[in-house]
Amino acid sequence: MKMIKVLTMEGRISALILLCLVLSGVGALQVNIPQDSYEYARGDNIILPCSFTPKTPLKETDLVIIKWSDETAEAGAEENRILSYYSLNKQLDITPLYEGRVSLDVDVMKGKADLKLSSITLADNKEFQCSVQIPGDDEVGPSTPICKIQGKAEYGQNINLTCLSERGSPQPTYKWESRDVKNTPHAADLRTTDKGGSLSLYDISTETSGFYICTSSNKIRSATCSITLSVMPPSTNIGPTARIICGVIATLIILIIVVCCYCKKKKV
Repeated sequence: MKMIKVLTMEGRISALILLCLVLSGVGALQVNIPQDSYEYARGDNIILPCSFTPKTPLKETDLVIIKWSDETAEAGAEENRILSYYSLNKQLDITPLYEGRVSLDVDVMKGKADLKLSSITLADNKEFQCSVQIPGDDEVGPSTPICKIQGKAEYGQNINLTCLSERGSPQPTYKWESRDVKNTPHAADLRTTDKGGSLSLYDISTETSGFYICTSSNKIRSATCSITLSVMPPSTNIGPTARIICGVIATLIILIIVVCCYCKKKKV
């Protein structure tokens, strides 16, 4: 994982570059970004470099699929495709949102897949991911997992927190960890199960509230997503509008407490 920093007239913004394929032992496909940081001015035309090395030399007849995507810096944000390139017919598909702003500087035989982005703005403060697929070079790190809540986060309910990476080979394994509103690990509950990315919580209460983090990993790399869980009274006791307001307030309080506790620990 590497950071690209972009300097604008309105301040410094950053675009986080995630390597979805990295070298892990002999024989794996390697995707790399050469530097940790770059600086540009707002309105510049920039290049986000991406290079790749297959485990065996490529032939002209080999299919190589290159994809660039982005996602906002918010936890759990979904990826948005920027473009896809298919080497055999040199087909380049660009998402309408980026039409006219991006192009791909590609040389498959040299392992080059640089993204060109024109007229950068503060809206480009996102995570940009470069991925390469080559048949036979199929060891891929997990994509950023998506965390969701299944069930009602209300007193006495049983719920599941799910975590899933859409990509990853070998198959990723998942592990959940959680902290309460005081930023301390939750006490172990023998009824809680963590299997295949699904964390089952039973008879939940205010003590169940907190910050839940899922890590998806294989031998290539790991990636995380998180959920802030706010357990509320049953919805029959309050109106829908009041329940939404209470949920927002409770979530904000939990986030503030977690951040404050983290900052205090960091200072110590």
